[in-house]
Amino acid sequence: MPQPSAPSAQVTAAEISRIAGVTRATVSNWRRRHDDFPVPSGGTDSSPLYDLEEVRAWLASRGQHTAATPSGELRTTLRLREQGGAGVSDLLVLVLAAARRPADDLAGLLALPDDDLVKQANDAAAGVADVVPDTEPVRFTPSDTTVLRALLLCVRDEGAQTTLGVLAERELEDSAASGAYRTPAPLADLLARLVPGSPARVLDPACGSGTLLTAAAARGARELYGQDSLPVQARRAAVDLLLTAGEGAGVTVRTGDSLRADAFPDLTVDAVVCNPPYGDRDWGHDDLAYDSRWAYGFPPRAESELAWVQHALAHLEPGGHAVLLLPPATASRSSGRRIRAELIRSGALRAVAALPPGAAIPLHIGLQVWILQRPEPTRPAYQTILFVDTVDESSTSGRSGTRSSSVDWARVTEQILTAWTAYAEDPDGFETQAGVARAVSVVDLLDEVVDVTPARQVRASQADIDPQELAREATSAREGLAAAVRTVAELAGTAAWDAAGASARDWRTATVSDLARGGALKVLRAVPVSPRAAGAEAGHTEAGADGEERRPVLTGGDLAGGTGPTGQASDARAEQMPEIAEGDVLVRNLVGGTGPVARVAGEAEAGALLGAGVHLFRPDPARLDPWFLLGFLSAEANLAGASTGSSTLHLTPGRLRVPLLPLEEQRRYGEAFRHVEALREQARRTRDLAEETARLVSGGLTGGQLVPRPT
Repeated sequence: MPQPSAPSAQVTAAEISRIAGVTRATVSNWRRRHDDFPVPSGGTDSSPLYDLEEVRAWLASRGQHTAATPSGELRTTLRLREQGGAGVSDLLVLVLAAARRPADDLAGLLALPDDDLVKQANDAAAGVADVVPDTEPVRFTPSDTTVLRALLLCVRDEGAQTTLGVLAERELEDSAASGAYRTPAPLADLLARLVPGSPARVLDPACGSGTLLTAAAARGARELYGQDSLPVQARRAAVDLLLTAGEGAGVTVRTGDSLRADAFPDLTVDAVVCNPPYGDRDWGHDDLAYDSRWAYGFPPRAESELAWVQHALAHLEPGGHAVLLLPPATASRSSGRRIRAELIRSGALRAVAALPPGAAIPLHIGLQVWILQRPEPTRPAYQTILFVDTVDESSTSGRSGTRSSSVDWARVTEQILTAWTAYAEDPDGFETQAGVARAVSVVDLLDEVVDVTPARQVRASQADIDPQELAREATSAREGLAAAVRTVAELAGTAAWDAAGASARDWRTATVSDLARGGALKVLRAVPVSPRAAGAEAGHTEAGADGEERRPVLTGGDLAGGTGPTGQASDARAEQMPEIAEGDVLVRNLVGGTGPVARVAGEAEAGALLGAGVHLFRPDPARLDPWFLLGFLSAEANLAGASTGSSTLHLTPGRLRVPLLPLEEQRRYGEAFRHVEALREQARRTRDLAEETARLVSGGLTGGQLVPRPT
């Protein structure tokens, strides 16, 4: 009796676009316009799956041959590979071996028969396995030939770093690991440049994929040490550093929790750079009470960040520097007051610099850079500490955070580097940079709170602000406010509505669910994701391939904040996220609070992906006007009736109701709602300008730069 054939693999629309070498929009058009396009064989309405062989046959019948990039082919091959095949750890080792061969050798390997290819791959991986941490002997089999060919092709055509990114992305998905985020390249470069001189030996005790160590190597470091609790991160870091550090560089990477199981207990280095995990209450508080690293005090359970600070100092040579990226609460929490005070008294804390929101995950808060130095026994403690505040209040007012890519890194880098360089050369002679940088006396800092928040210290003194410059800024803000007020008055004076008559109209309505069943609109929402994937939507995820194009994501926070798409998603995550089209009506899931609830998607949103906390309503333009739909969907009474909860209301979109009106009448309502939204948006802008004008004038009056006119 013949054995039944194995079922074909299933692919998403995004994978079809990679296979065919077209955009996702083209695949969507194929689905709508061609009746013979394969029907979904699984998945959901918002994220259907298709039979791979049926898709390939359909593409071949239309003369559409594969045009996927090598990285796209590798990503698809990894997802479809058989269970029990080669693990990502083995493939990471093979990337290192392949990268050390010229392109002609790789072409020769790709031309080999399957059995010979497997043997050559095993031999090549075995030759470099000893430099990759926690790697078992490599054993590729004939069942791995498809993924081996895809990997070698990706290394040859797109480079080893891109290949590493695809492999790490898949490994983190498979292992359901959390909290792995790449430090943005401009920030990694800044942290490395803040280490004075040219340190030869550098340690990162929470190295991730090695971004900070790579930046240190670019600054001349020759001995690189790293440790990470995630094996895939440690292995990727080792391979990446061996590829990028250059000839003669020593690379040592270990796996494990640095606080609980330090892989380098006796190592001292010239510099430590680190972006440690935040808010970890299970960092080892109960087990490490008598650890010798706590020279400045035993960190409380809620102060894991101060444990990392002392871990870094313990690994420094006397006079060596550590640069850490930390959350702002570390500077002010009462539980850490005694340790901060001891760091200040001893001269270990040299500088604290505040970054704008969006510099790194978590994007909604402004992280801080701490610069520390291990005290030298023969040198007196420093008498001042430098504070730098790069947060531009005028550009961040009213916003909950920005994308890392939108941060003005040139300005931020120049402000911090300029201030730190000048201060390091002459701490006692440092001149205050008004509103940006200030050296504060140790005596002034050692009060009852020991708060080292840069904004508190830098903005505490405005004596050096130029009165003429501040007066010009205040005048410009006032003129902008006056123009905005005139615009609000014009919009408010132009009515786009009339009284309905003696009584209100009696609507005949239908629910959104009824309209969706009748085909008048579609309701879409992003597939729920894990906390790690949700964080990735808001910025750069460690799992993403280097150089991979990331898709913008519109979240509920963007709707509430009145911003464009501030999130980002890797290609793998994008497969599960609907794409926004112009004319879609977007409504956030959490009703209430401050900020807009809904908007009609325009050019700024078109092409972005639908992120967490947003419902998408896509009207049939022949039956529903989008602005008419916006007005009624976002009506306060309608939202209240379709929401559940008490203090926080969660929207049930199918319960929203919409009046049944002819299209021409809908359009008249739509124009009125468009007018109302323009008035609302201009009012918000006027409010922000009023706040900015008041801030400048109030600060100038209290700081002595402005004086009231005589009456």
